[in-house]
Amino acid sequence: MMDDVKKMPIGMKAGIVDQSGHDLVDLKRNESFDVSDNSRPSAERAEPDAKTMAGQAVYDRRTLAIYDWWVHGVSNRWIWRCPTERLHRLYRERISANHLDVGVGSGLFLDRALPAVPSPRVVLMDLNKDSLAFAAERIERYAPQTLQANVLEPIAWTALPFDSVGINYLLHCLPGTLPEKSAALDHLLPLLRADGTLFGSTILHTGVPRNWSARHLMRIYNRRQIFSNSDDSLQGLTEILQSRLDDVVIEVAGCVALFTGKKPAKSRPAGA
Repeated sequence: MMDDVKKMPIGMKAGIVDQSGHDLVDLKRNESFDVSDNSRPSAERAEPDAKTMAGQAVYDRRTLAIYDWWVHGVSNRWIWRCPTERLHRLYRERISANHLDVGVGSGLFLDRALPAVPSPRVVLMDLNKDSLAFAAERIERYAPQTLQANVLEPIAWTALPFDSVGINYLLHCLPGTLPEKSAALDHLLPLLRADGTLFGSTILHTGVPRNWSARHLMRIYNRRQIFSNSDDSLQGLTEILQSRLDDVVIEVAGCVALFTGKKPAKSRPAGA
């Protein structure tokens, strides 16, 4: 029987973050381009370390071709105990027509959840070129722009901010502890307008129910550095979100935490 879902309003906090980062790249044309008429993000690239690269290296054209079947068809329901429909619902309820998606996977949720509005502004951000190209092709009808960048490094952004930012299944792939991974939030929040929505989900190790299959597969994924979530707990996730966002809500389904929050209108020191 499916694990019960837990919902927890977390409270209200605020945060402000640093800004520097990477060039915006159109993978289809293999050239830099603007995301607005009057501005262009640019910065020096810092090479990702081996652990950061390991978390995304598994995603190539071959594995992405079976990603939906394995992750969304098998793993979510039977191993992580969070049916894919729960993630669909999160996207349908939180995505805007001015959206940045980070850690794009196969692009499934964007394909099904983007609002039916004329010419939505959609930017895809990932460290992995194959994931970017795969997702961009899937939602080609929305003319997405692509940004290859490492969220653990600062991101320069002078273009218009977004109304929503999605980070689905991103945090458990990033190396380090949750306080270290929270650098990703600090680098993304400047790209979000005040009172904009940040939402996503992550697979946790501690503080959530894990069946035998989840414990076993998590060990394998952590050993191979596909995951890096051995220290990721519900309490730790709560703390990094609560210290940066207003109106935080976390729902737990199986060992997956689905979360949403608002960027504060007034800035405070990061992590305060």
